[in-house]
Amino acid sequence: MSEPNEVLRALFDAAVAAADPAKCVPAYLPTPPKGRTVVIGAGKASAAMARAVEDNWGGDISGLVVTRYGCAVPCRRIEIVEAAHPVPDAKGLQAANRILDIAKGLGPDDLMLCLISGGGSALLSLPADGLTLEDKQTVNGALLRSGATIGDMNCVRKHLSAIKGGRLAQAAASGIVSLLISDVPGDDPAVIASGPTVPDATTTGDARAVIEKFGIDLPASVMAYLDREEAETPKPGDPVFDRCQTVIVARPQESLEAAAEKARTLGLVPEILGDAIEGEARIVAQDHAALVEGAQTGGKPTVLLSGGEVTVTIAGNGRGGPNTEYLLALALALDGREGVHAIACDTDGIDGSEDNAGAVIGPDTLARARGLGLDARAFLESNDAYGFFEALGDLVVTGPTLTNVNDFRAILITG
Repeated sequence: MSEPNEVLRALFDAAVAAADPAKCVPAYLPTPPKGRTVVIGAGKASAAMARAVEDNWGGDISGLVVTRYGCAVPCRRIEIVEAAHPVPDAKGLQAANRILDIAKGLGPDDLMLCLISGGGSALLSLPADGLTLEDKQTVNGALLRSGATIGDMNCVRKHLSAIKGGRLAQAAASGIVSLLISDVPGDDPAVIASGPTVPDATTTGDARAVIEKFGIDLPASVMAYLDREEAETPKPGDPVFDRCQTVIVARPQESLEAAAEKARTLGLVPEILGDAIEGEARIVAQDHAALVEGAQTGGKPTVLLSGGEVTVTIAGNGRGGPNTEYLLALALALDGREGVHAIACDTDGIDGSEDNAGAVIGPDTLARARGLGLDARAFLESNDAYGFFEALGDLVVTGPTLTNVNDFRAILITG
């Protein structure tokens, strides 16, 4: 078997490759309509999805897609705009406004082909009437620091938006086909990028409950807006959605299965723990350390695979994302256990808002840190997992992968 870190990286690469838009989009393209086909999209994978559409579409096509800075790919007929993520900026607002105007200009014979992936909620940021971009920036920042799950965060975001939570579908008189790459536990289309073209079963009351549960301090204008009737989103059963078809073209589970198949070719025994694991990163790490201690490998090298989205409640002032925080907590929980190596990376190539996808750990991680005078637990308490792994040279840096099926974790047990 190759070096453990090479094996772990090969598994991560296999997971990412399984969600490549060039592979997963073409099979789901719809039949061209009588009228125009206009592509709109939002998310970290949306530009690559647009390129896949262009490369496989026979007729005329045009449109506008907004993606994260650094995630653009060249397209010939579909305009690509880059904007900020995870906290929205003016470029995202302008793109969202233009996308909404495009939708309003479509007729019954036209088709709006929507390309939606993770990150789209922040990128497709168009505040509801009476709210400002600054309000949305404050909301997003507070939600990201709170430790709320992606479902909880998007529940709040949908009720403060003029375009998310099914409102984009409301604006168009055309047929709508939405192709989604899922980055959320459970693959709920209403949660992926806050569901701009699907009905929303959550309510303004649910949004207020999330704010109260996590003790989130939001502007008075935001709280007042949630009391208004127009803050409610379109619900299941609304006839507007009779014109909508929604297809998930790539899922986290499929990427885990691709990694498992790669593991078998490398002589490993894979076990998939689940594709929808949520919770505080350091708590999930402790749970996984306990699984390692109880693993019965039968003397064969084994790899525990998992996906989902862990979260971080930020109390310190360090740098890092949920994957590196998970790994730092896992290293502490394993305490140098021999024969165990692990990787945790975000499949979009961006752990939180940093420049790394994640990191790797091994039995020598804590000893090497001590040799450099680093206190691993102090780094964890200050939420500075990035600084810890940067000092060790153990960050995994891929650049944007142009897809997004959320977290990927692999724990390799060789002894």
